[in-house]
Amino acid sequence: MADTTDTPRARRLLRDIDPSTWEHPADRAALQALRKIPAFDEVLRKVFGLFGERPIRLAFQANAVRVGERQFPEIHRLYTDVLETLDAPDRYPLFISQTPIVNAGAYGMDKPFIILNSGSIRLLNGEDELRFLLGHEVGHIMSGHVLYRTMTVILIQLAQLGFPVIGIAARAVLMALLEWSRKAELSADRAGVLAAQEPEAAMRTMMKLAGGGTDEETNLSEFLVQADEYRKGGDLVDAVFRVLNLMAATHPFHVLRAAELRDWVEKGEYDRILRGEYRHRTEEPPPWREDLAAAARAYAEEAGSLFEQFSDAARRVREAVVEGFKKV
Repeated sequence: MADTTDTPRARRLLRDIDPSTWEHPADRAALQALRKIPAFDEVLRKVFGLFGERPIRLAFQANAVRVGERQFPEIHRLYTDVLETLDAPDRYPLFISQTPIVNAGAYGMDKPFIILNSGSIRLLNGEDELRFLLGHEVGHIMSGHVLYRTMTVILIQLAQLGFPVIGIAARAVLMALLEWSRKAELSADRAGVLAAQEPEAAMRTMMKLAGGGTDEETNLSEFLVQADEYRKGGDLVDAVFRVLNLMAATHPFHVLRAAELRDWVEKGEYDRILRGEYRHRTEEPPPWREDLAAAARAYAEEAGSLFEQFSDAARRVREAVVEGFKKV
């Protein structure tokens, strides 16, 4: 296991925190849109009618070791800290799978569980990076994401195998699931930051998920500069491909997730929650109009950013053409 000798410090326990506190408004909007697809319920019934809870659990857990006090005790300690920090309503089973890719996942239907890849333990340096990754997955479960995430994984695998259930309707559902899945990752990233309570560790984890380098080989500041360059730079063709490259992806690009986290922290939302200013599970949910307005703002900002990228790229192309004519 990687070095886990972070300086001990008190973490704020977020008692009775409601998942809506960390959920990205675009996540909620995409999920609402997904549920309104006419074929969605039918595809859901077909997929889960074919598999069911038990076979899915067995498939994911067949080559994994369950974490406990006597197996991976340090991971068990960190995981217990995360559950307590987020005041999780249950202790979801955690398994470690022998997989070199640095990643983790939360799956299941009625009984969610988490799979942590062994590569994550080997590469992530320090307790806070692992806390972030574990908190990210707990956030998925507490936000009710696991049913749809599991469905996404199954549909992708069936599509790759050419299984007949993947018809036109199911493909439409899959595309909608992928759009929602990318937004859901932004929500879970915020939960991970709240679990670790060390934003830089969260962004370092993103950098390692992207490139796999050690602390000695990488620099977080340079990675964030790269993120800004990716969001703002390039020509018109680059702007188009930034959209197309994401269409078949379950996750946003890691550079974008790191930048999104940095923006969220800098806006003061993270500090506000640590001060105790968050919605509790005992409180009424926000009015649907308020939720819808927040989602609309999020998508408007995203669309505005994309429009600015296209406009800026088009301007540069126009200037280049004009300059070329001047030289003729």
